[in-house]
Amino acid sequence: MHPIVVLAAPDSFKGSLTSVDVARALAAGWARARPRDEILLAPLADGGEGTTVAIEAAGGWDWRVADATDPIGRAISARWLQSTDGTRAFVELAAASGLSRLAPDELDPLGATTRGTGELLMAALDAGVRDITLGIGGSATNDGGAGILRALGAVVSPADADPAVVDLAGLEPRLAETRLKIACDVSNPLLGPRGAAATYGPQKGATPEDVAELDRRLGRFADALEGAAERSERDTPGAGAAGGTGFGLLCLRDRLASLDLVPGIDVVMAAADFDGKLARASIVITGEGRIDAQTAFGKTALGVARRAAAARVACIAVGGGVEPGGIDALRPFDAVVVPVVERPQTVDEAMAAGIEPLERCGERIARLVDLGRGLGASSGA
Repeated sequence: MHPIVVLAAPDSFKGSLTSVDVARALAAGWARARPRDEILLAPLADGGEGTTVAIEAAGGWDWRVADATDPIGRAISARWLQSTDGTRAFVELAAASGLSRLAPDELDPLGATTRGTGELLMAALDAGVRDITLGIGGSATNDGGAGILRALGAVVSPADADPAVVDLAGLEPRLAETRLKIACDVSNPLLGPRGAAATYGPQKGATPEDVAELDRRLGRFADALEGAAERSERDTPGAGAAGGTGFGLLCLRDRLASLDLVPGIDVVMAAADFDGKLARASIVITGEGRIDAQTAFGKTALGVARRAAAARVACIAVGGGVEPGGIDALRPFDAVVVPVVERPQTVDEAMAAGIEPLERCGERIARLVDLGRGLGASSGA
């Protein structure tokens, strides 16, 4: 068989393996079956947890560590990335304010704060960086970005204050020189049935009563912040991202040199030179922990499948869990979905299995490709 070029471009299997781990495992399995093929790696992410790992893997970045606050107020150390030339930073909200920072019995939907993320932004400013990208997926918070604003010098009344009060007079002056990109993969508004609390509050521990209270609090906060900023952003797509963090930052647009919301997957694809590698590939393998109905709403597998289809490159998506809704989401792009699991098992068992099932999955796919190319050659003889 003639060797081909294979591009491994998965997201992380959240809570289990980074996208770098997944890409390497798929590549190792593929190489067992087809050792002559060239395998390119482009680990990806969508702006949420694991994005900094994928960005760092692309090269040209150095890890930095800063003191910060976790979602429930504990002192922690958290990592962020600075470009090797010192001019750019990538900060991941999940590093300080993410769900992964909390045990299930520590979730605090009404009290969790994004302050730690603001402290990481301040660390980047202190390092002289004025070009910052912030990935805001994977949050444990519902504070509308109030914690970030406080860390940046704003005065914000307690979350349950009625009416809420916001004063931006003390806002960090270096923000005026700062270009901020917010890597965001959702389009929810701040309030209402599609808003931050209703859509994402339950996964952060919110009861139905909590959701209603959070929506009221966010509404009061929006009135105060929009008044102070003289901007209306509550209905802007993405305002509801990360418990309303998108909203809080959007309201600072006039206080920064520039501020843009960009799809997280596009940011990482650019850093990883995904399009350049795709142009050389005969097949691309993507994947993530679950390929389900949510895949249709801008998750990594969809972004890869869409670009592969446009480039007329075959695409296979592997999933730790696969549901019909995920298969349906990828079908319009002719992507084939392959489950990683090899037997009935719980999610915990699958997460504990490590990289070996992914390696075997990569090998199975390679052998099927080998078989298909062999059959094609036979039928054409």
